[in-house]
Amino acid sequence: MIADVKRTTEQKMKKTLDTLKTDLAKVRTGRAHTGLLDHIVVDYYGTPTPIGQVANLTLLDARTIGVSPWEKKMASVIEKAIRDSDLGLNPAAMGDTVRVPMPALTEERRKELTKVVRHEGENARVAVRNVRRDANHHLKELLKQKKVAEDEERRAQDDIQKLTDRFIAEIDKLLQQKEADLMAV
Repeated sequence: MIADVKRTTEQKMKKTLDTLKTDLAKVRTGRAHTGLLDHIVVDYYGTPTPIGQVANLTLLDARTIGVSPWEKKMASVIEKAIRDSDLGLNPAAMGDTVRVPMPALTEERRKELTKVVRHEGENARVAVRNVRRDANHHLKELLKQKKVAEDEERRAQDDIQKLTDRFIAEIDKLLQQKEADLMAV
């Protein structure tokens, strides 16, 4: 029973960490990477489809993403979808390929993005703490139902606290790396 609580707690905390990683990948630094376009959806014959399912995404150089649609007529649709996205990018169609140059970040924009990153990190910390709270509540319920002894419950709470500390440290490490990437010119 306690093992189940610990296992589900760790799985939920891992999910939170994975979600933070994907959210941080969407925040663009000065460098180009194909993950920036993952959440963009294009209209493929009336069906909203992720861009990765209608085109090949590649890095042309450090500041340019190349999008090669599998069907030639999709180039203009892809270009429009990227332009209309919240990323503030200005794609240009060059033959069959759509080039997406990454504009250099201004100091002000870097600071704004740092705030966004910190906010995402705080949300992840809160999510991890909520998972801890739920796990501790579950342990208390097991104690009330006399399914576990008090010392077992206390030990399990200590283990869950150690898990929480470990995941919060990982979140902090991810945030430091992302902030360093953002501030690097």
